[in-house]
Amino acid sequence: MEIGNNDDAVWNASGAILDIDPGSWADRSPLHDAACQGRLLALRNLILQGHNVNVVTIDHVSPLHEACLGDHVACARALIAEGANVNITTIDGVTPLFNACSVGSVSCAEVLLENGAKPQALVFQPSPIHQASSKGSSGCVETLVRWGADVDFHIPHLGTPLYTACVSQEIECVQRLLREGANVQKGRYMESPLHAAAENDCIAIVKLLLDFGADIHARNMEFQRPVEAAPPSSLTEGFLLVYEATPQPLSQLCRQHIRDRVGHDRFHLINHLPLPNPLRNYLQYR
Repeated sequence: MEIGNNDDAVWNASGAILDIDPGSWADRSPLHDAACQGRLLALRNLILQGHNVNVVTIDHVSPLHEACLGDHVACARALIAEGANVNITTIDGVTPLFNACSVGSVSCAEVLLENGAKPQALVFQPSPIHQASSKGSSGCVETLVRWGADVDFHIPHLGTPLYTACVSQEIECVQRLLREGANVQKGRYMESPLHAAAENDCIAIVKLLLDFGADIHARNMEFQRPVEAAPPSSLTEGFLLVYEATPQPLSQLCRQHIRDRVGHDRFHLINHLPLPNPLRNYLQYR
C-alpha cells in the first residue's frame, strides 16, 4: 500500500501529525508539502531555516516518503544529503523505497539504494520487489535485484515476486524476473506461477513460463493442473491441451537441463563461459 499525499493512500492522511517541537501539532509540515509537490527551492529554504528532514506525521510518514511517492528525485537527494533516514518506516512498515517502487521511480530507488536503503523488506513488511512486480516496473525490479534483493523472496500471503507479476499480468516483470534467475516453479503455497497465468487466461505469460521450464503437470491445493485452472474453452486452455500432447524440442530440453545444472545462483556466470555468443545468448533467452 502506498503512503503519502495521494488519493490511493490507505492510511488517513488528514489526521494530526507529531511535529519536532514538543506540544506542536499540525496536519502536515511545510517540508512534507514541499517534498510532495517537488518544490526543490522551497525544500532547501526550509532546511536552511532549520526544519528537521526526519519530521514525521502521526502515521510516521516522512518528507522522504513523500518525495519518493511523487518521483521527485532531486528532492529525495536533497533530503538524504541533509541526513534523511532512508530506511524510515511508516506505522505499517512502508519505506521510501517501497513508495519509489509503487510509482516505478527507478531514479529514486537508485538514490535510496546508493545511500544505504535496504533492498529487501522483512517478511512482515510491505516488500519493494513485490510492489514493483505488481505495478509492472521492470526497471525497479532490475535495480532491486542488482542491489541484492532476493528474486525468490517469499511472503506467505503474496508468494514470490514472479507469482505476483503473473497474478497482475505484468509480462515485462515476469520476463525480467525469469532472466534474473527466478525459480519458475515457486509461487504461493502449492500454486505455481503457471497456475496464476492460466487462471488469468494470459497466454503470453503462459508461453513465457513454459519456455523457462514451468512444470505443466504441477498441481495446486485443489489438485488441479494449470490446464484445469484455466477458464473453460479459453485460448489458454486450448494452448495447454495442445502443449501437453506435443513433444518438446530437444533444443529446449537441453537449454532447461543446462540451466538447471548451472543453478539459479550462478546464472550471471554464463556470460563468462567460453562459449560462442549465439549459444551464450540462447542459454540466457536473449
